[in-house]
Amino acid sequence: MKFTLTTLARLALMITAPAFAGTTELLDVEKDQLKIGFIKLTDCAPLVIAKEKGFFEDEGLIVEVEAQANWKVLLDRVITGELDGAHMLAGQPIGATVGFGIKAEVITPISLDYNGNAITVSNAVWEKMKPAIPKDADGKPVHPIKADSFKPIVMEAKATGKPLQFGMVFPVSTHNYELRYWLAAGGINPGFYFDPKSGEENIPGVLNGDLVISVTPPPQMPSTLEAGTIVGYCVGEPWNQQAVFKKIGVPVVTDHEIWAYNPEKVFGITKAFAEKNPNTTLALTKAIIRACAWLDASPENRKEAVKILSRPNYVGADEAVIANSMTGTFEYEPGDKRAAPDFNVFFKHDATYPWASDCVWYLTQMVRWGQVKEQKPDAWYAETAKSVYRADIYEQAAKLLIKEGFFTDKDFPLGTDGFREPSSEFIDGKTYDGHKPNDYLKAFEIGLK
Repeated sequence: MKFTLTTLARLALMITAPAFAGTTELLDVEKDQLKIGFIKLTDCAPLVIAKEKGFFEDEGLIVEVEAQANWKVLLDRVITGELDGAHMLAGQPIGATVGFGIKAEVITPISLDYNGNAITVSNAVWEKMKPAIPKDADGKPVHPIKADSFKPIVMEAKATGKPLQFGMVFPVSTHNYELRYWLAAGGINPGFYFDPKSGEENIPGVLNGDLVISVTPPPQMPSTLEAGTIVGYCVGEPWNQQAVFKKIGVPVVTDHEIWAYNPEKVFGITKAFAEKNPNTTLALTKAIIRACAWLDASPENRKEAVKILSRPNYVGADEAVIANSMTGTFEYEPGDKRAAPDFNVFFKHDATYPWASDCVWYLTQMVRWGQVKEQKPDAWYAETAKSVYRADIYEQAAKLLIKEGFFTDKDFPLGTDGFREPSSEFIDGKTYDGHKPNDYLKAFEIGLK
């Protein structure tokens, strides 16, 4: 979203006005007591803030926000109805819909953020990478760091019969696709879930790979790296900054450097919940939009959010660790802290809108790595995306907030076809056009076409 003066003025107002100068008109919600799940990551912030700042309560909702053990447990509990909704990986509703891992009708009425992840390697790997990385005038590594400098290390380990082990959080996570994208852009084959020639399936997704990528729950990433079980990982914050603070690893590239303004988490619910509770779904979406806007309204709000997130019942990491990325900076090596104003984006740049083109990108990666076994026509991508990423619900909620005086119509991309403009802000410079997914897939040297 391109910010207007009106938008900036309203965001400034949010600093001191909890209700944003609007007046909530309560919907006749079908269910007013809800339980929502989350994983201990900083990007659970919209749900935490919606609760702590009273935005759920403004909508007549009593919401319990509960930490979950891992992404699989979280998804399973939403599908069974034990949770009414959850902080989800953007790929989880998509993966469930296409039947990868589990088959269920899960949708999202709102995106929670852009960016927020990084790829971290062990100190030993970093020391091997450094000689091949260009330095700036101050002797610091030039970013973004591409996987070209990592490839010789990967190939050396593969040749010994002991391929390197890397961690990511879930097979349909942005982390998995970002890690694979970064590796493949550097000429490293991350492996496949399916071989169309032989018909062989591989549940871990390491078929013909140059290294091994496995699942590790986010909070366990630093300790698993420290134990030497893995030599690197892709995860959300604060677990990359934790590696810096503990001096056990170095984040080499952020996801914003891999794909600028990439969708990261969404609020996921079942299609059945949305159909049974349409007003409740709208009320939840309204509250979360307000929370996302509050988070991007000012540095002061971010600092307050850091204090809240550091509580044991939420993320439970030290304030300093969370603040390292949540307040406009990102630290690579100890002492190499750089400005990163958009490392976490919750509302700016239309971050809350559930773009169909974002969903299509995930689908291309599912096809690229063999999670979806058959090649699909372009129309399938668009139809699937619009059935999962429910912009219709989002726009209803946005219009209610406009009517109530919290925003204006200029604050939302209302009435679009749901596709962002084509972008080449990727680490390999390739252009992604959501209207042409098959052309996009054909452009990759590594991957199924």
